[in-house]
Amino acid sequence: MKVFKFGGASVNSADRIKALATLLHLYPNDKKVVVISAMGKTTNALEKVTDAFYNNRKEEALELFEYIKKQHLNTAKYLLVASANETDARLSQLFTEVEWTLHDEPARDFDYYYDQIVCVGELLSTTIISAYLSEKGIPNKWIDVRDVFRTDDHFRNAAIDWQVTGKNIREKILPVFDEYEMVITQGFIGATDENESTTLGREGSDYSAAVFGNLLDARAVTIWKDVPGIMNADPKTFPSAVVMHELNYDEVIEMAYYGAQVLHPKTIKPLENKAIPLLVKCFSDPSLPGTVIQHKAIKNLPPVIILKDNQALLHLHSKDFSFIEGNAISQLYHLLAEKSITANLIQTGAVILMVCTDDREDKVNQLAVAAAAIFGVQVEKQLSLLTIRHYTPKAVAEMTEGKNIVLQQQSGQTVQFLLR
Repeated sequence: MKVFKFGGASVNSADRIKALATLLHLYPNDKKVVVISAMGKTTNALEKVTDAFYNNRKEEALELFEYIKKQHLNTAKYLLVASANETDARLSQLFTEVEWTLHDEPARDFDYYYDQIVCVGELLSTTIISAYLSEKGIPNKWIDVRDVFRTDDHFRNAAIDWQVTGKNIREKILPVFDEYEMVITQGFIGATDENESTTLGREGSDYSAAVFGNLLDARAVTIWKDVPGIMNADPKTFPSAVVMHELNYDEVIEMAYYGAQVLHPKTIKPLENKAIPLLVKCFSDPSLPGTVIQHKAIKNLPPVIILKDNQALLHLHSKDFSFIEGNAISQLYHLLAEKSITANLIQTGAVILMVCTDDREDKVNQLAVAAAAIFGVQVEKQLSLLTIRHYTPKAVAEMTEGKNIVLQQQSGQTVQFLLR
């Protein structure tokens, strides 16, 4: 059993969907669960629909959704022949699910409506792709993952009920393989025991693949991306970036913690629990080796460079010049948790605490106002946070040359610089 996951960029056009079919033809004899995201920027478009609906701009919401409908109907029309009418009917049923909501009046929290509306993106993409694969001689069974993944009702960041989900997989997924070698299903979404749609948080599709991998005891989980593998830096910013062909679970979690856009930490744990290898492969060239992530000591990694722009630094000063000690630090962590703010770096002095966080203006302002009741507060913005794992003197010199270093923090394998 294998699990494949394809992100939105891999299915963002009819040509990409054709390429997906070609890729799947390379794996004809493996039983597979194929987890697919919404097409391209569909999730972003559905977020705009949700925002318009919730803010009582009903006509705008319906117009925005109409455009999404046309995009998917046009893609289906371009790809499908024999199953075109049947697929159009299935798409119309999914459209109706959303339109019922859009014609209603918002009476619950925003996050609830977000999940009811945004979840349709994955359902639409997989409906079209499943039909196209069938027409191209790749038999498969389409499954609505909301019938499989049971979650709590923490909308927009729902938690999996592993016991019920495992039972559903045994009863609703495994029997499919008596007739088919492939299941097509969705990432990112699930449902409560009241059949209300939920989403699993951003990057939830990777996590969905990991959940399937864990509960199916898969031989491997493969995530197909538009890059040749996991690289030691963002190639758009650092053209000399190289592929790291082998990593272990701990290293990937560390990279994600410091802000690398690799894999969500939630993705790793279900696989690490059962020592299931995670492969990151290149969608456009499946022959490339990609990156294998598994239980293995890895040596001689290149410096891993992670750069986060748009950072804010809060200088929190003791009001009475007493030492910054346990109580003050405890109060800071309480404020961070209360405001749902992640500290990217914290440094403590005798009478000052410095906290670096992403510069989301609303969040930073809320934190500064709340902290002012305890500390003297100054806020500095337009900063960048540079993290180098497996640093070398050469890498540090190259990356900080000509930069104004505001703050530096260093450990055995990692050094961070806050740069002005």
